[in-house]
Amino acid sequence: MSILPPHRLDLAGHRRRNGVVPWVAYHGDDGRDRLIEAVEAADLRGRGGAGFPTAVKLRAARSKRSIVVANGCEGDPLSQKDVALLSLSPHLVLDGLQLAAHAVGASEAVLCVHAGSPVLPGVTAALAERDDRVPVRLAEVPRRYVASEETALVRYLTSGDARPLGKLPRPAERGVHGRPTLVSNVDTLAQLASAVLLGPHHYRAARTDLVTVTGAVRRPGVAEVPAGTSLAGVLAAAGGEAEPVQAVLAGGCGGSWTADLDGGLPGIAAVYVLPARACGLEYTVRVLAFLAAESARQCGPCRFGLPSIAADFAELLRGGPSTSRLARRLPLLPGRGACAHPDGAARLAASALRVFAADVHAHQAGGRCRVPAGVA
Repeated sequence: MSILPPHRLDLAGHRRRNGVVPWVAYHGDDGRDRLIEAVEAADLRGRGGAGFPTAVKLRAARSKRSIVVANGCEGDPLSQKDVALLSLSPHLVLDGLQLAAHAVGASEAVLCVHAGSPVLPGVTAALAERDDRVPVRLAEVPRRYVASEETALVRYLTSGDARPLGKLPRPAERGVHGRPTLVSNVDTLAQLASAVLLGPHHYRAARTDLVTVTGAVRRPGVAEVPAGTSLAGVLAAAGGEAEPVQAVLAGGCGGSWTADLDGGLPGIAAVYVLPARACGLEYTVRVLAFLAAESARQCGPCRFGLPSIAADFAELLRGGPSTSRLARRLPLLPGRGACAHPDGAARLAASALRVFAADVHAHQAGGRCRVPAGVA
């Protein structure tokens, strides 16, 4: 079953296409257990980038005081799948949100989107069509890259400060206003609804993934592909290469450059396709500058590390000998921040040095390797 319909579905259209959640099968505490077991049998994993088993998160957040937060804030500018999903199939997300709330015993749910998001009118209309067991309120979150990190959402909903809290305690232990909190990406919730509506075994056989593809492809945008599709298959789903391709950035702004299209898609489901005529270092400099500017500036790796590696890459473009500094600095970033933001920047930078090694040498020899690449 396709997750994305060809046009926006109202509640009646959604139910004709996808069916009605069989609530009677999940009545009571035993029903909650069966629901989580169905999610586990479907092997559903988070679609926000981490790929963590959803059933484990549901069990961890289960409590009479729990709250469920649907994360519809796409901080990564290379990803648009959540916007597409909330625009075209909001009721599939809301079904998944209700199922998640039932599974953990929550009496309150929040749907977070970025302030001024284009999905707001449609989601508001969808909520007005429903008479759900658990009330859902909309929260508009500042348009910042790190504001969509799960502990940043918890902090924002508690105090109005949209910065990550740190790795411990996890939201399932102490989240919004100290309550056990399940934070789940809206794509994950739509997949949860699909798993329940189809049944876990049918779902596993028919599962598809939403991937945003930009850059040198014929049909840039959100593509729906069978689960496990290679990068080559993702590009084919976007109409194929529009011109010769040098490399792809897989996993969003905090992902990795690769020239191997036979591998799968790691992290965030977003791919930027770099044409052969463009300079990968130039593009990486722009992304690193963006990541440095979007940091929360509350821990050393973000305050000092990200601006330093962004400056080192800018120096590489000018032919400067900053590779030795990068070799020292990059290993110091991963695992040391309040969130994984520095890890992604370090991963991006290290992959650029590896994939564009010839371009690094060309710049250091005093020339420009290729045409500058604009940011998608």
